[in-house]
Amino acid sequence: MNRIVGREEWRAARVALLEQEKALTRTRDAVNAARVALPWVRVEKPYRFDTVRGPETLGQLFQGRSQLLVQHFMFGPDWTEGCVGCSLWADHVSATLPHLAAKDVTYVAVSRAPLDRLLAFRARLGWTFDWVSSLGSDFNRDFGVTFTEAEVAAGAEYNWQSVQSAGEVPGNSSFYRDAEGAVFHTYSAYARGAEEIAGTYMLLDIAPLGRNENGPSPMSWVRHHDRYADTIR
Repeated sequence: MNRIVGREEWRAARVALLEQEKALTRTRDAVNAARVALPWVRVEKPYRFDTVRGPETLGQLFQGRSQLLVQHFMFGPDWTEGCVGCSLWADHVSATLPHLAAKDVTYVAVSRAPLDRLLAFRARLGWTFDWVSSLGSDFNRDFGVTFTEAEVAAGAEYNWQSVQSAGEVPGNSSFYRDAEGAVFHTYSAYARGAEEIAGTYMLLDIAPLGRNENGPSPMSWVRHHDRYADTIR
């Protein structure tokens, strides 16, 4: 339990915290502006993806829009279901799709599992965003979310530092497509850098006990949302 105080003392503490929150908002605005101002890299490699519409290039994943957000969703070729943490992130996406489209943005999840397995898992969890398979392409490796044990042993890089484990790792990447069809990589975020798309965490941050992650690892409490029945009171 936190300290129990009177209303006036609570108000004074809340006003003091407000100053920190305002500073954080100003910092976030500055970081967002710096992110938009990042230089871009032209994507030259002809990546191919398996989609519900047939084989497509990276440029075709934009579906006629100029901006593309990619969730690097951990779902390996031999896995039977998607990563629990990535699924938590994905749970927040479907409701945003009309709003993103109104701002000329397409959202797509990319994984290395075969397309039929991705679509079956998507149907199970009720998602509506586009999900494509990068199996057989270098996309995941080139964008730093798939490694072999040998690469890790040699000093593979994830989130711009040495990784501690091999295999599949999460992240988000952003791309721009110009009027001539050229595609540019504009941004990527990995590890906790991608967590702000998870509205559950943003809501927990204002709950009385915060994230309250006291398990063996921070996200050990997370389940696929159709498997909470035996844990929710």
